[in-house]
Amino acid sequence: MSKAVIQLETLSCPSCLAKIEAAVKNVSGVNTDTVKVMFNASKVKVEFDDTTNIEMIEKAIEDMGYPVIKSSVRAA
Repeated sequence: MSKAVIQLETLSCPSCLAKIEAAVKNVSGVNTDTVKVMFNASKVKVEFDDTTNIEMIEKAIEDMGYPVIKSSVRAA
């Protein structure tokens, strides 16, 4: 299991939070109970298993129209 913190461009509306959360939860291998989108910090915290990688999660967010600035991943 890995933990990631993903920094996004500034989020402008609370509905963005729900869209990003849903997109991340739909990525296979993501522990859906750990997905947390922090509106004020424009960050996403998530845990995922070895069947996925950070690039897949970043792509899901970017496909929703929210640019990823940087990500950091560490073993849980």
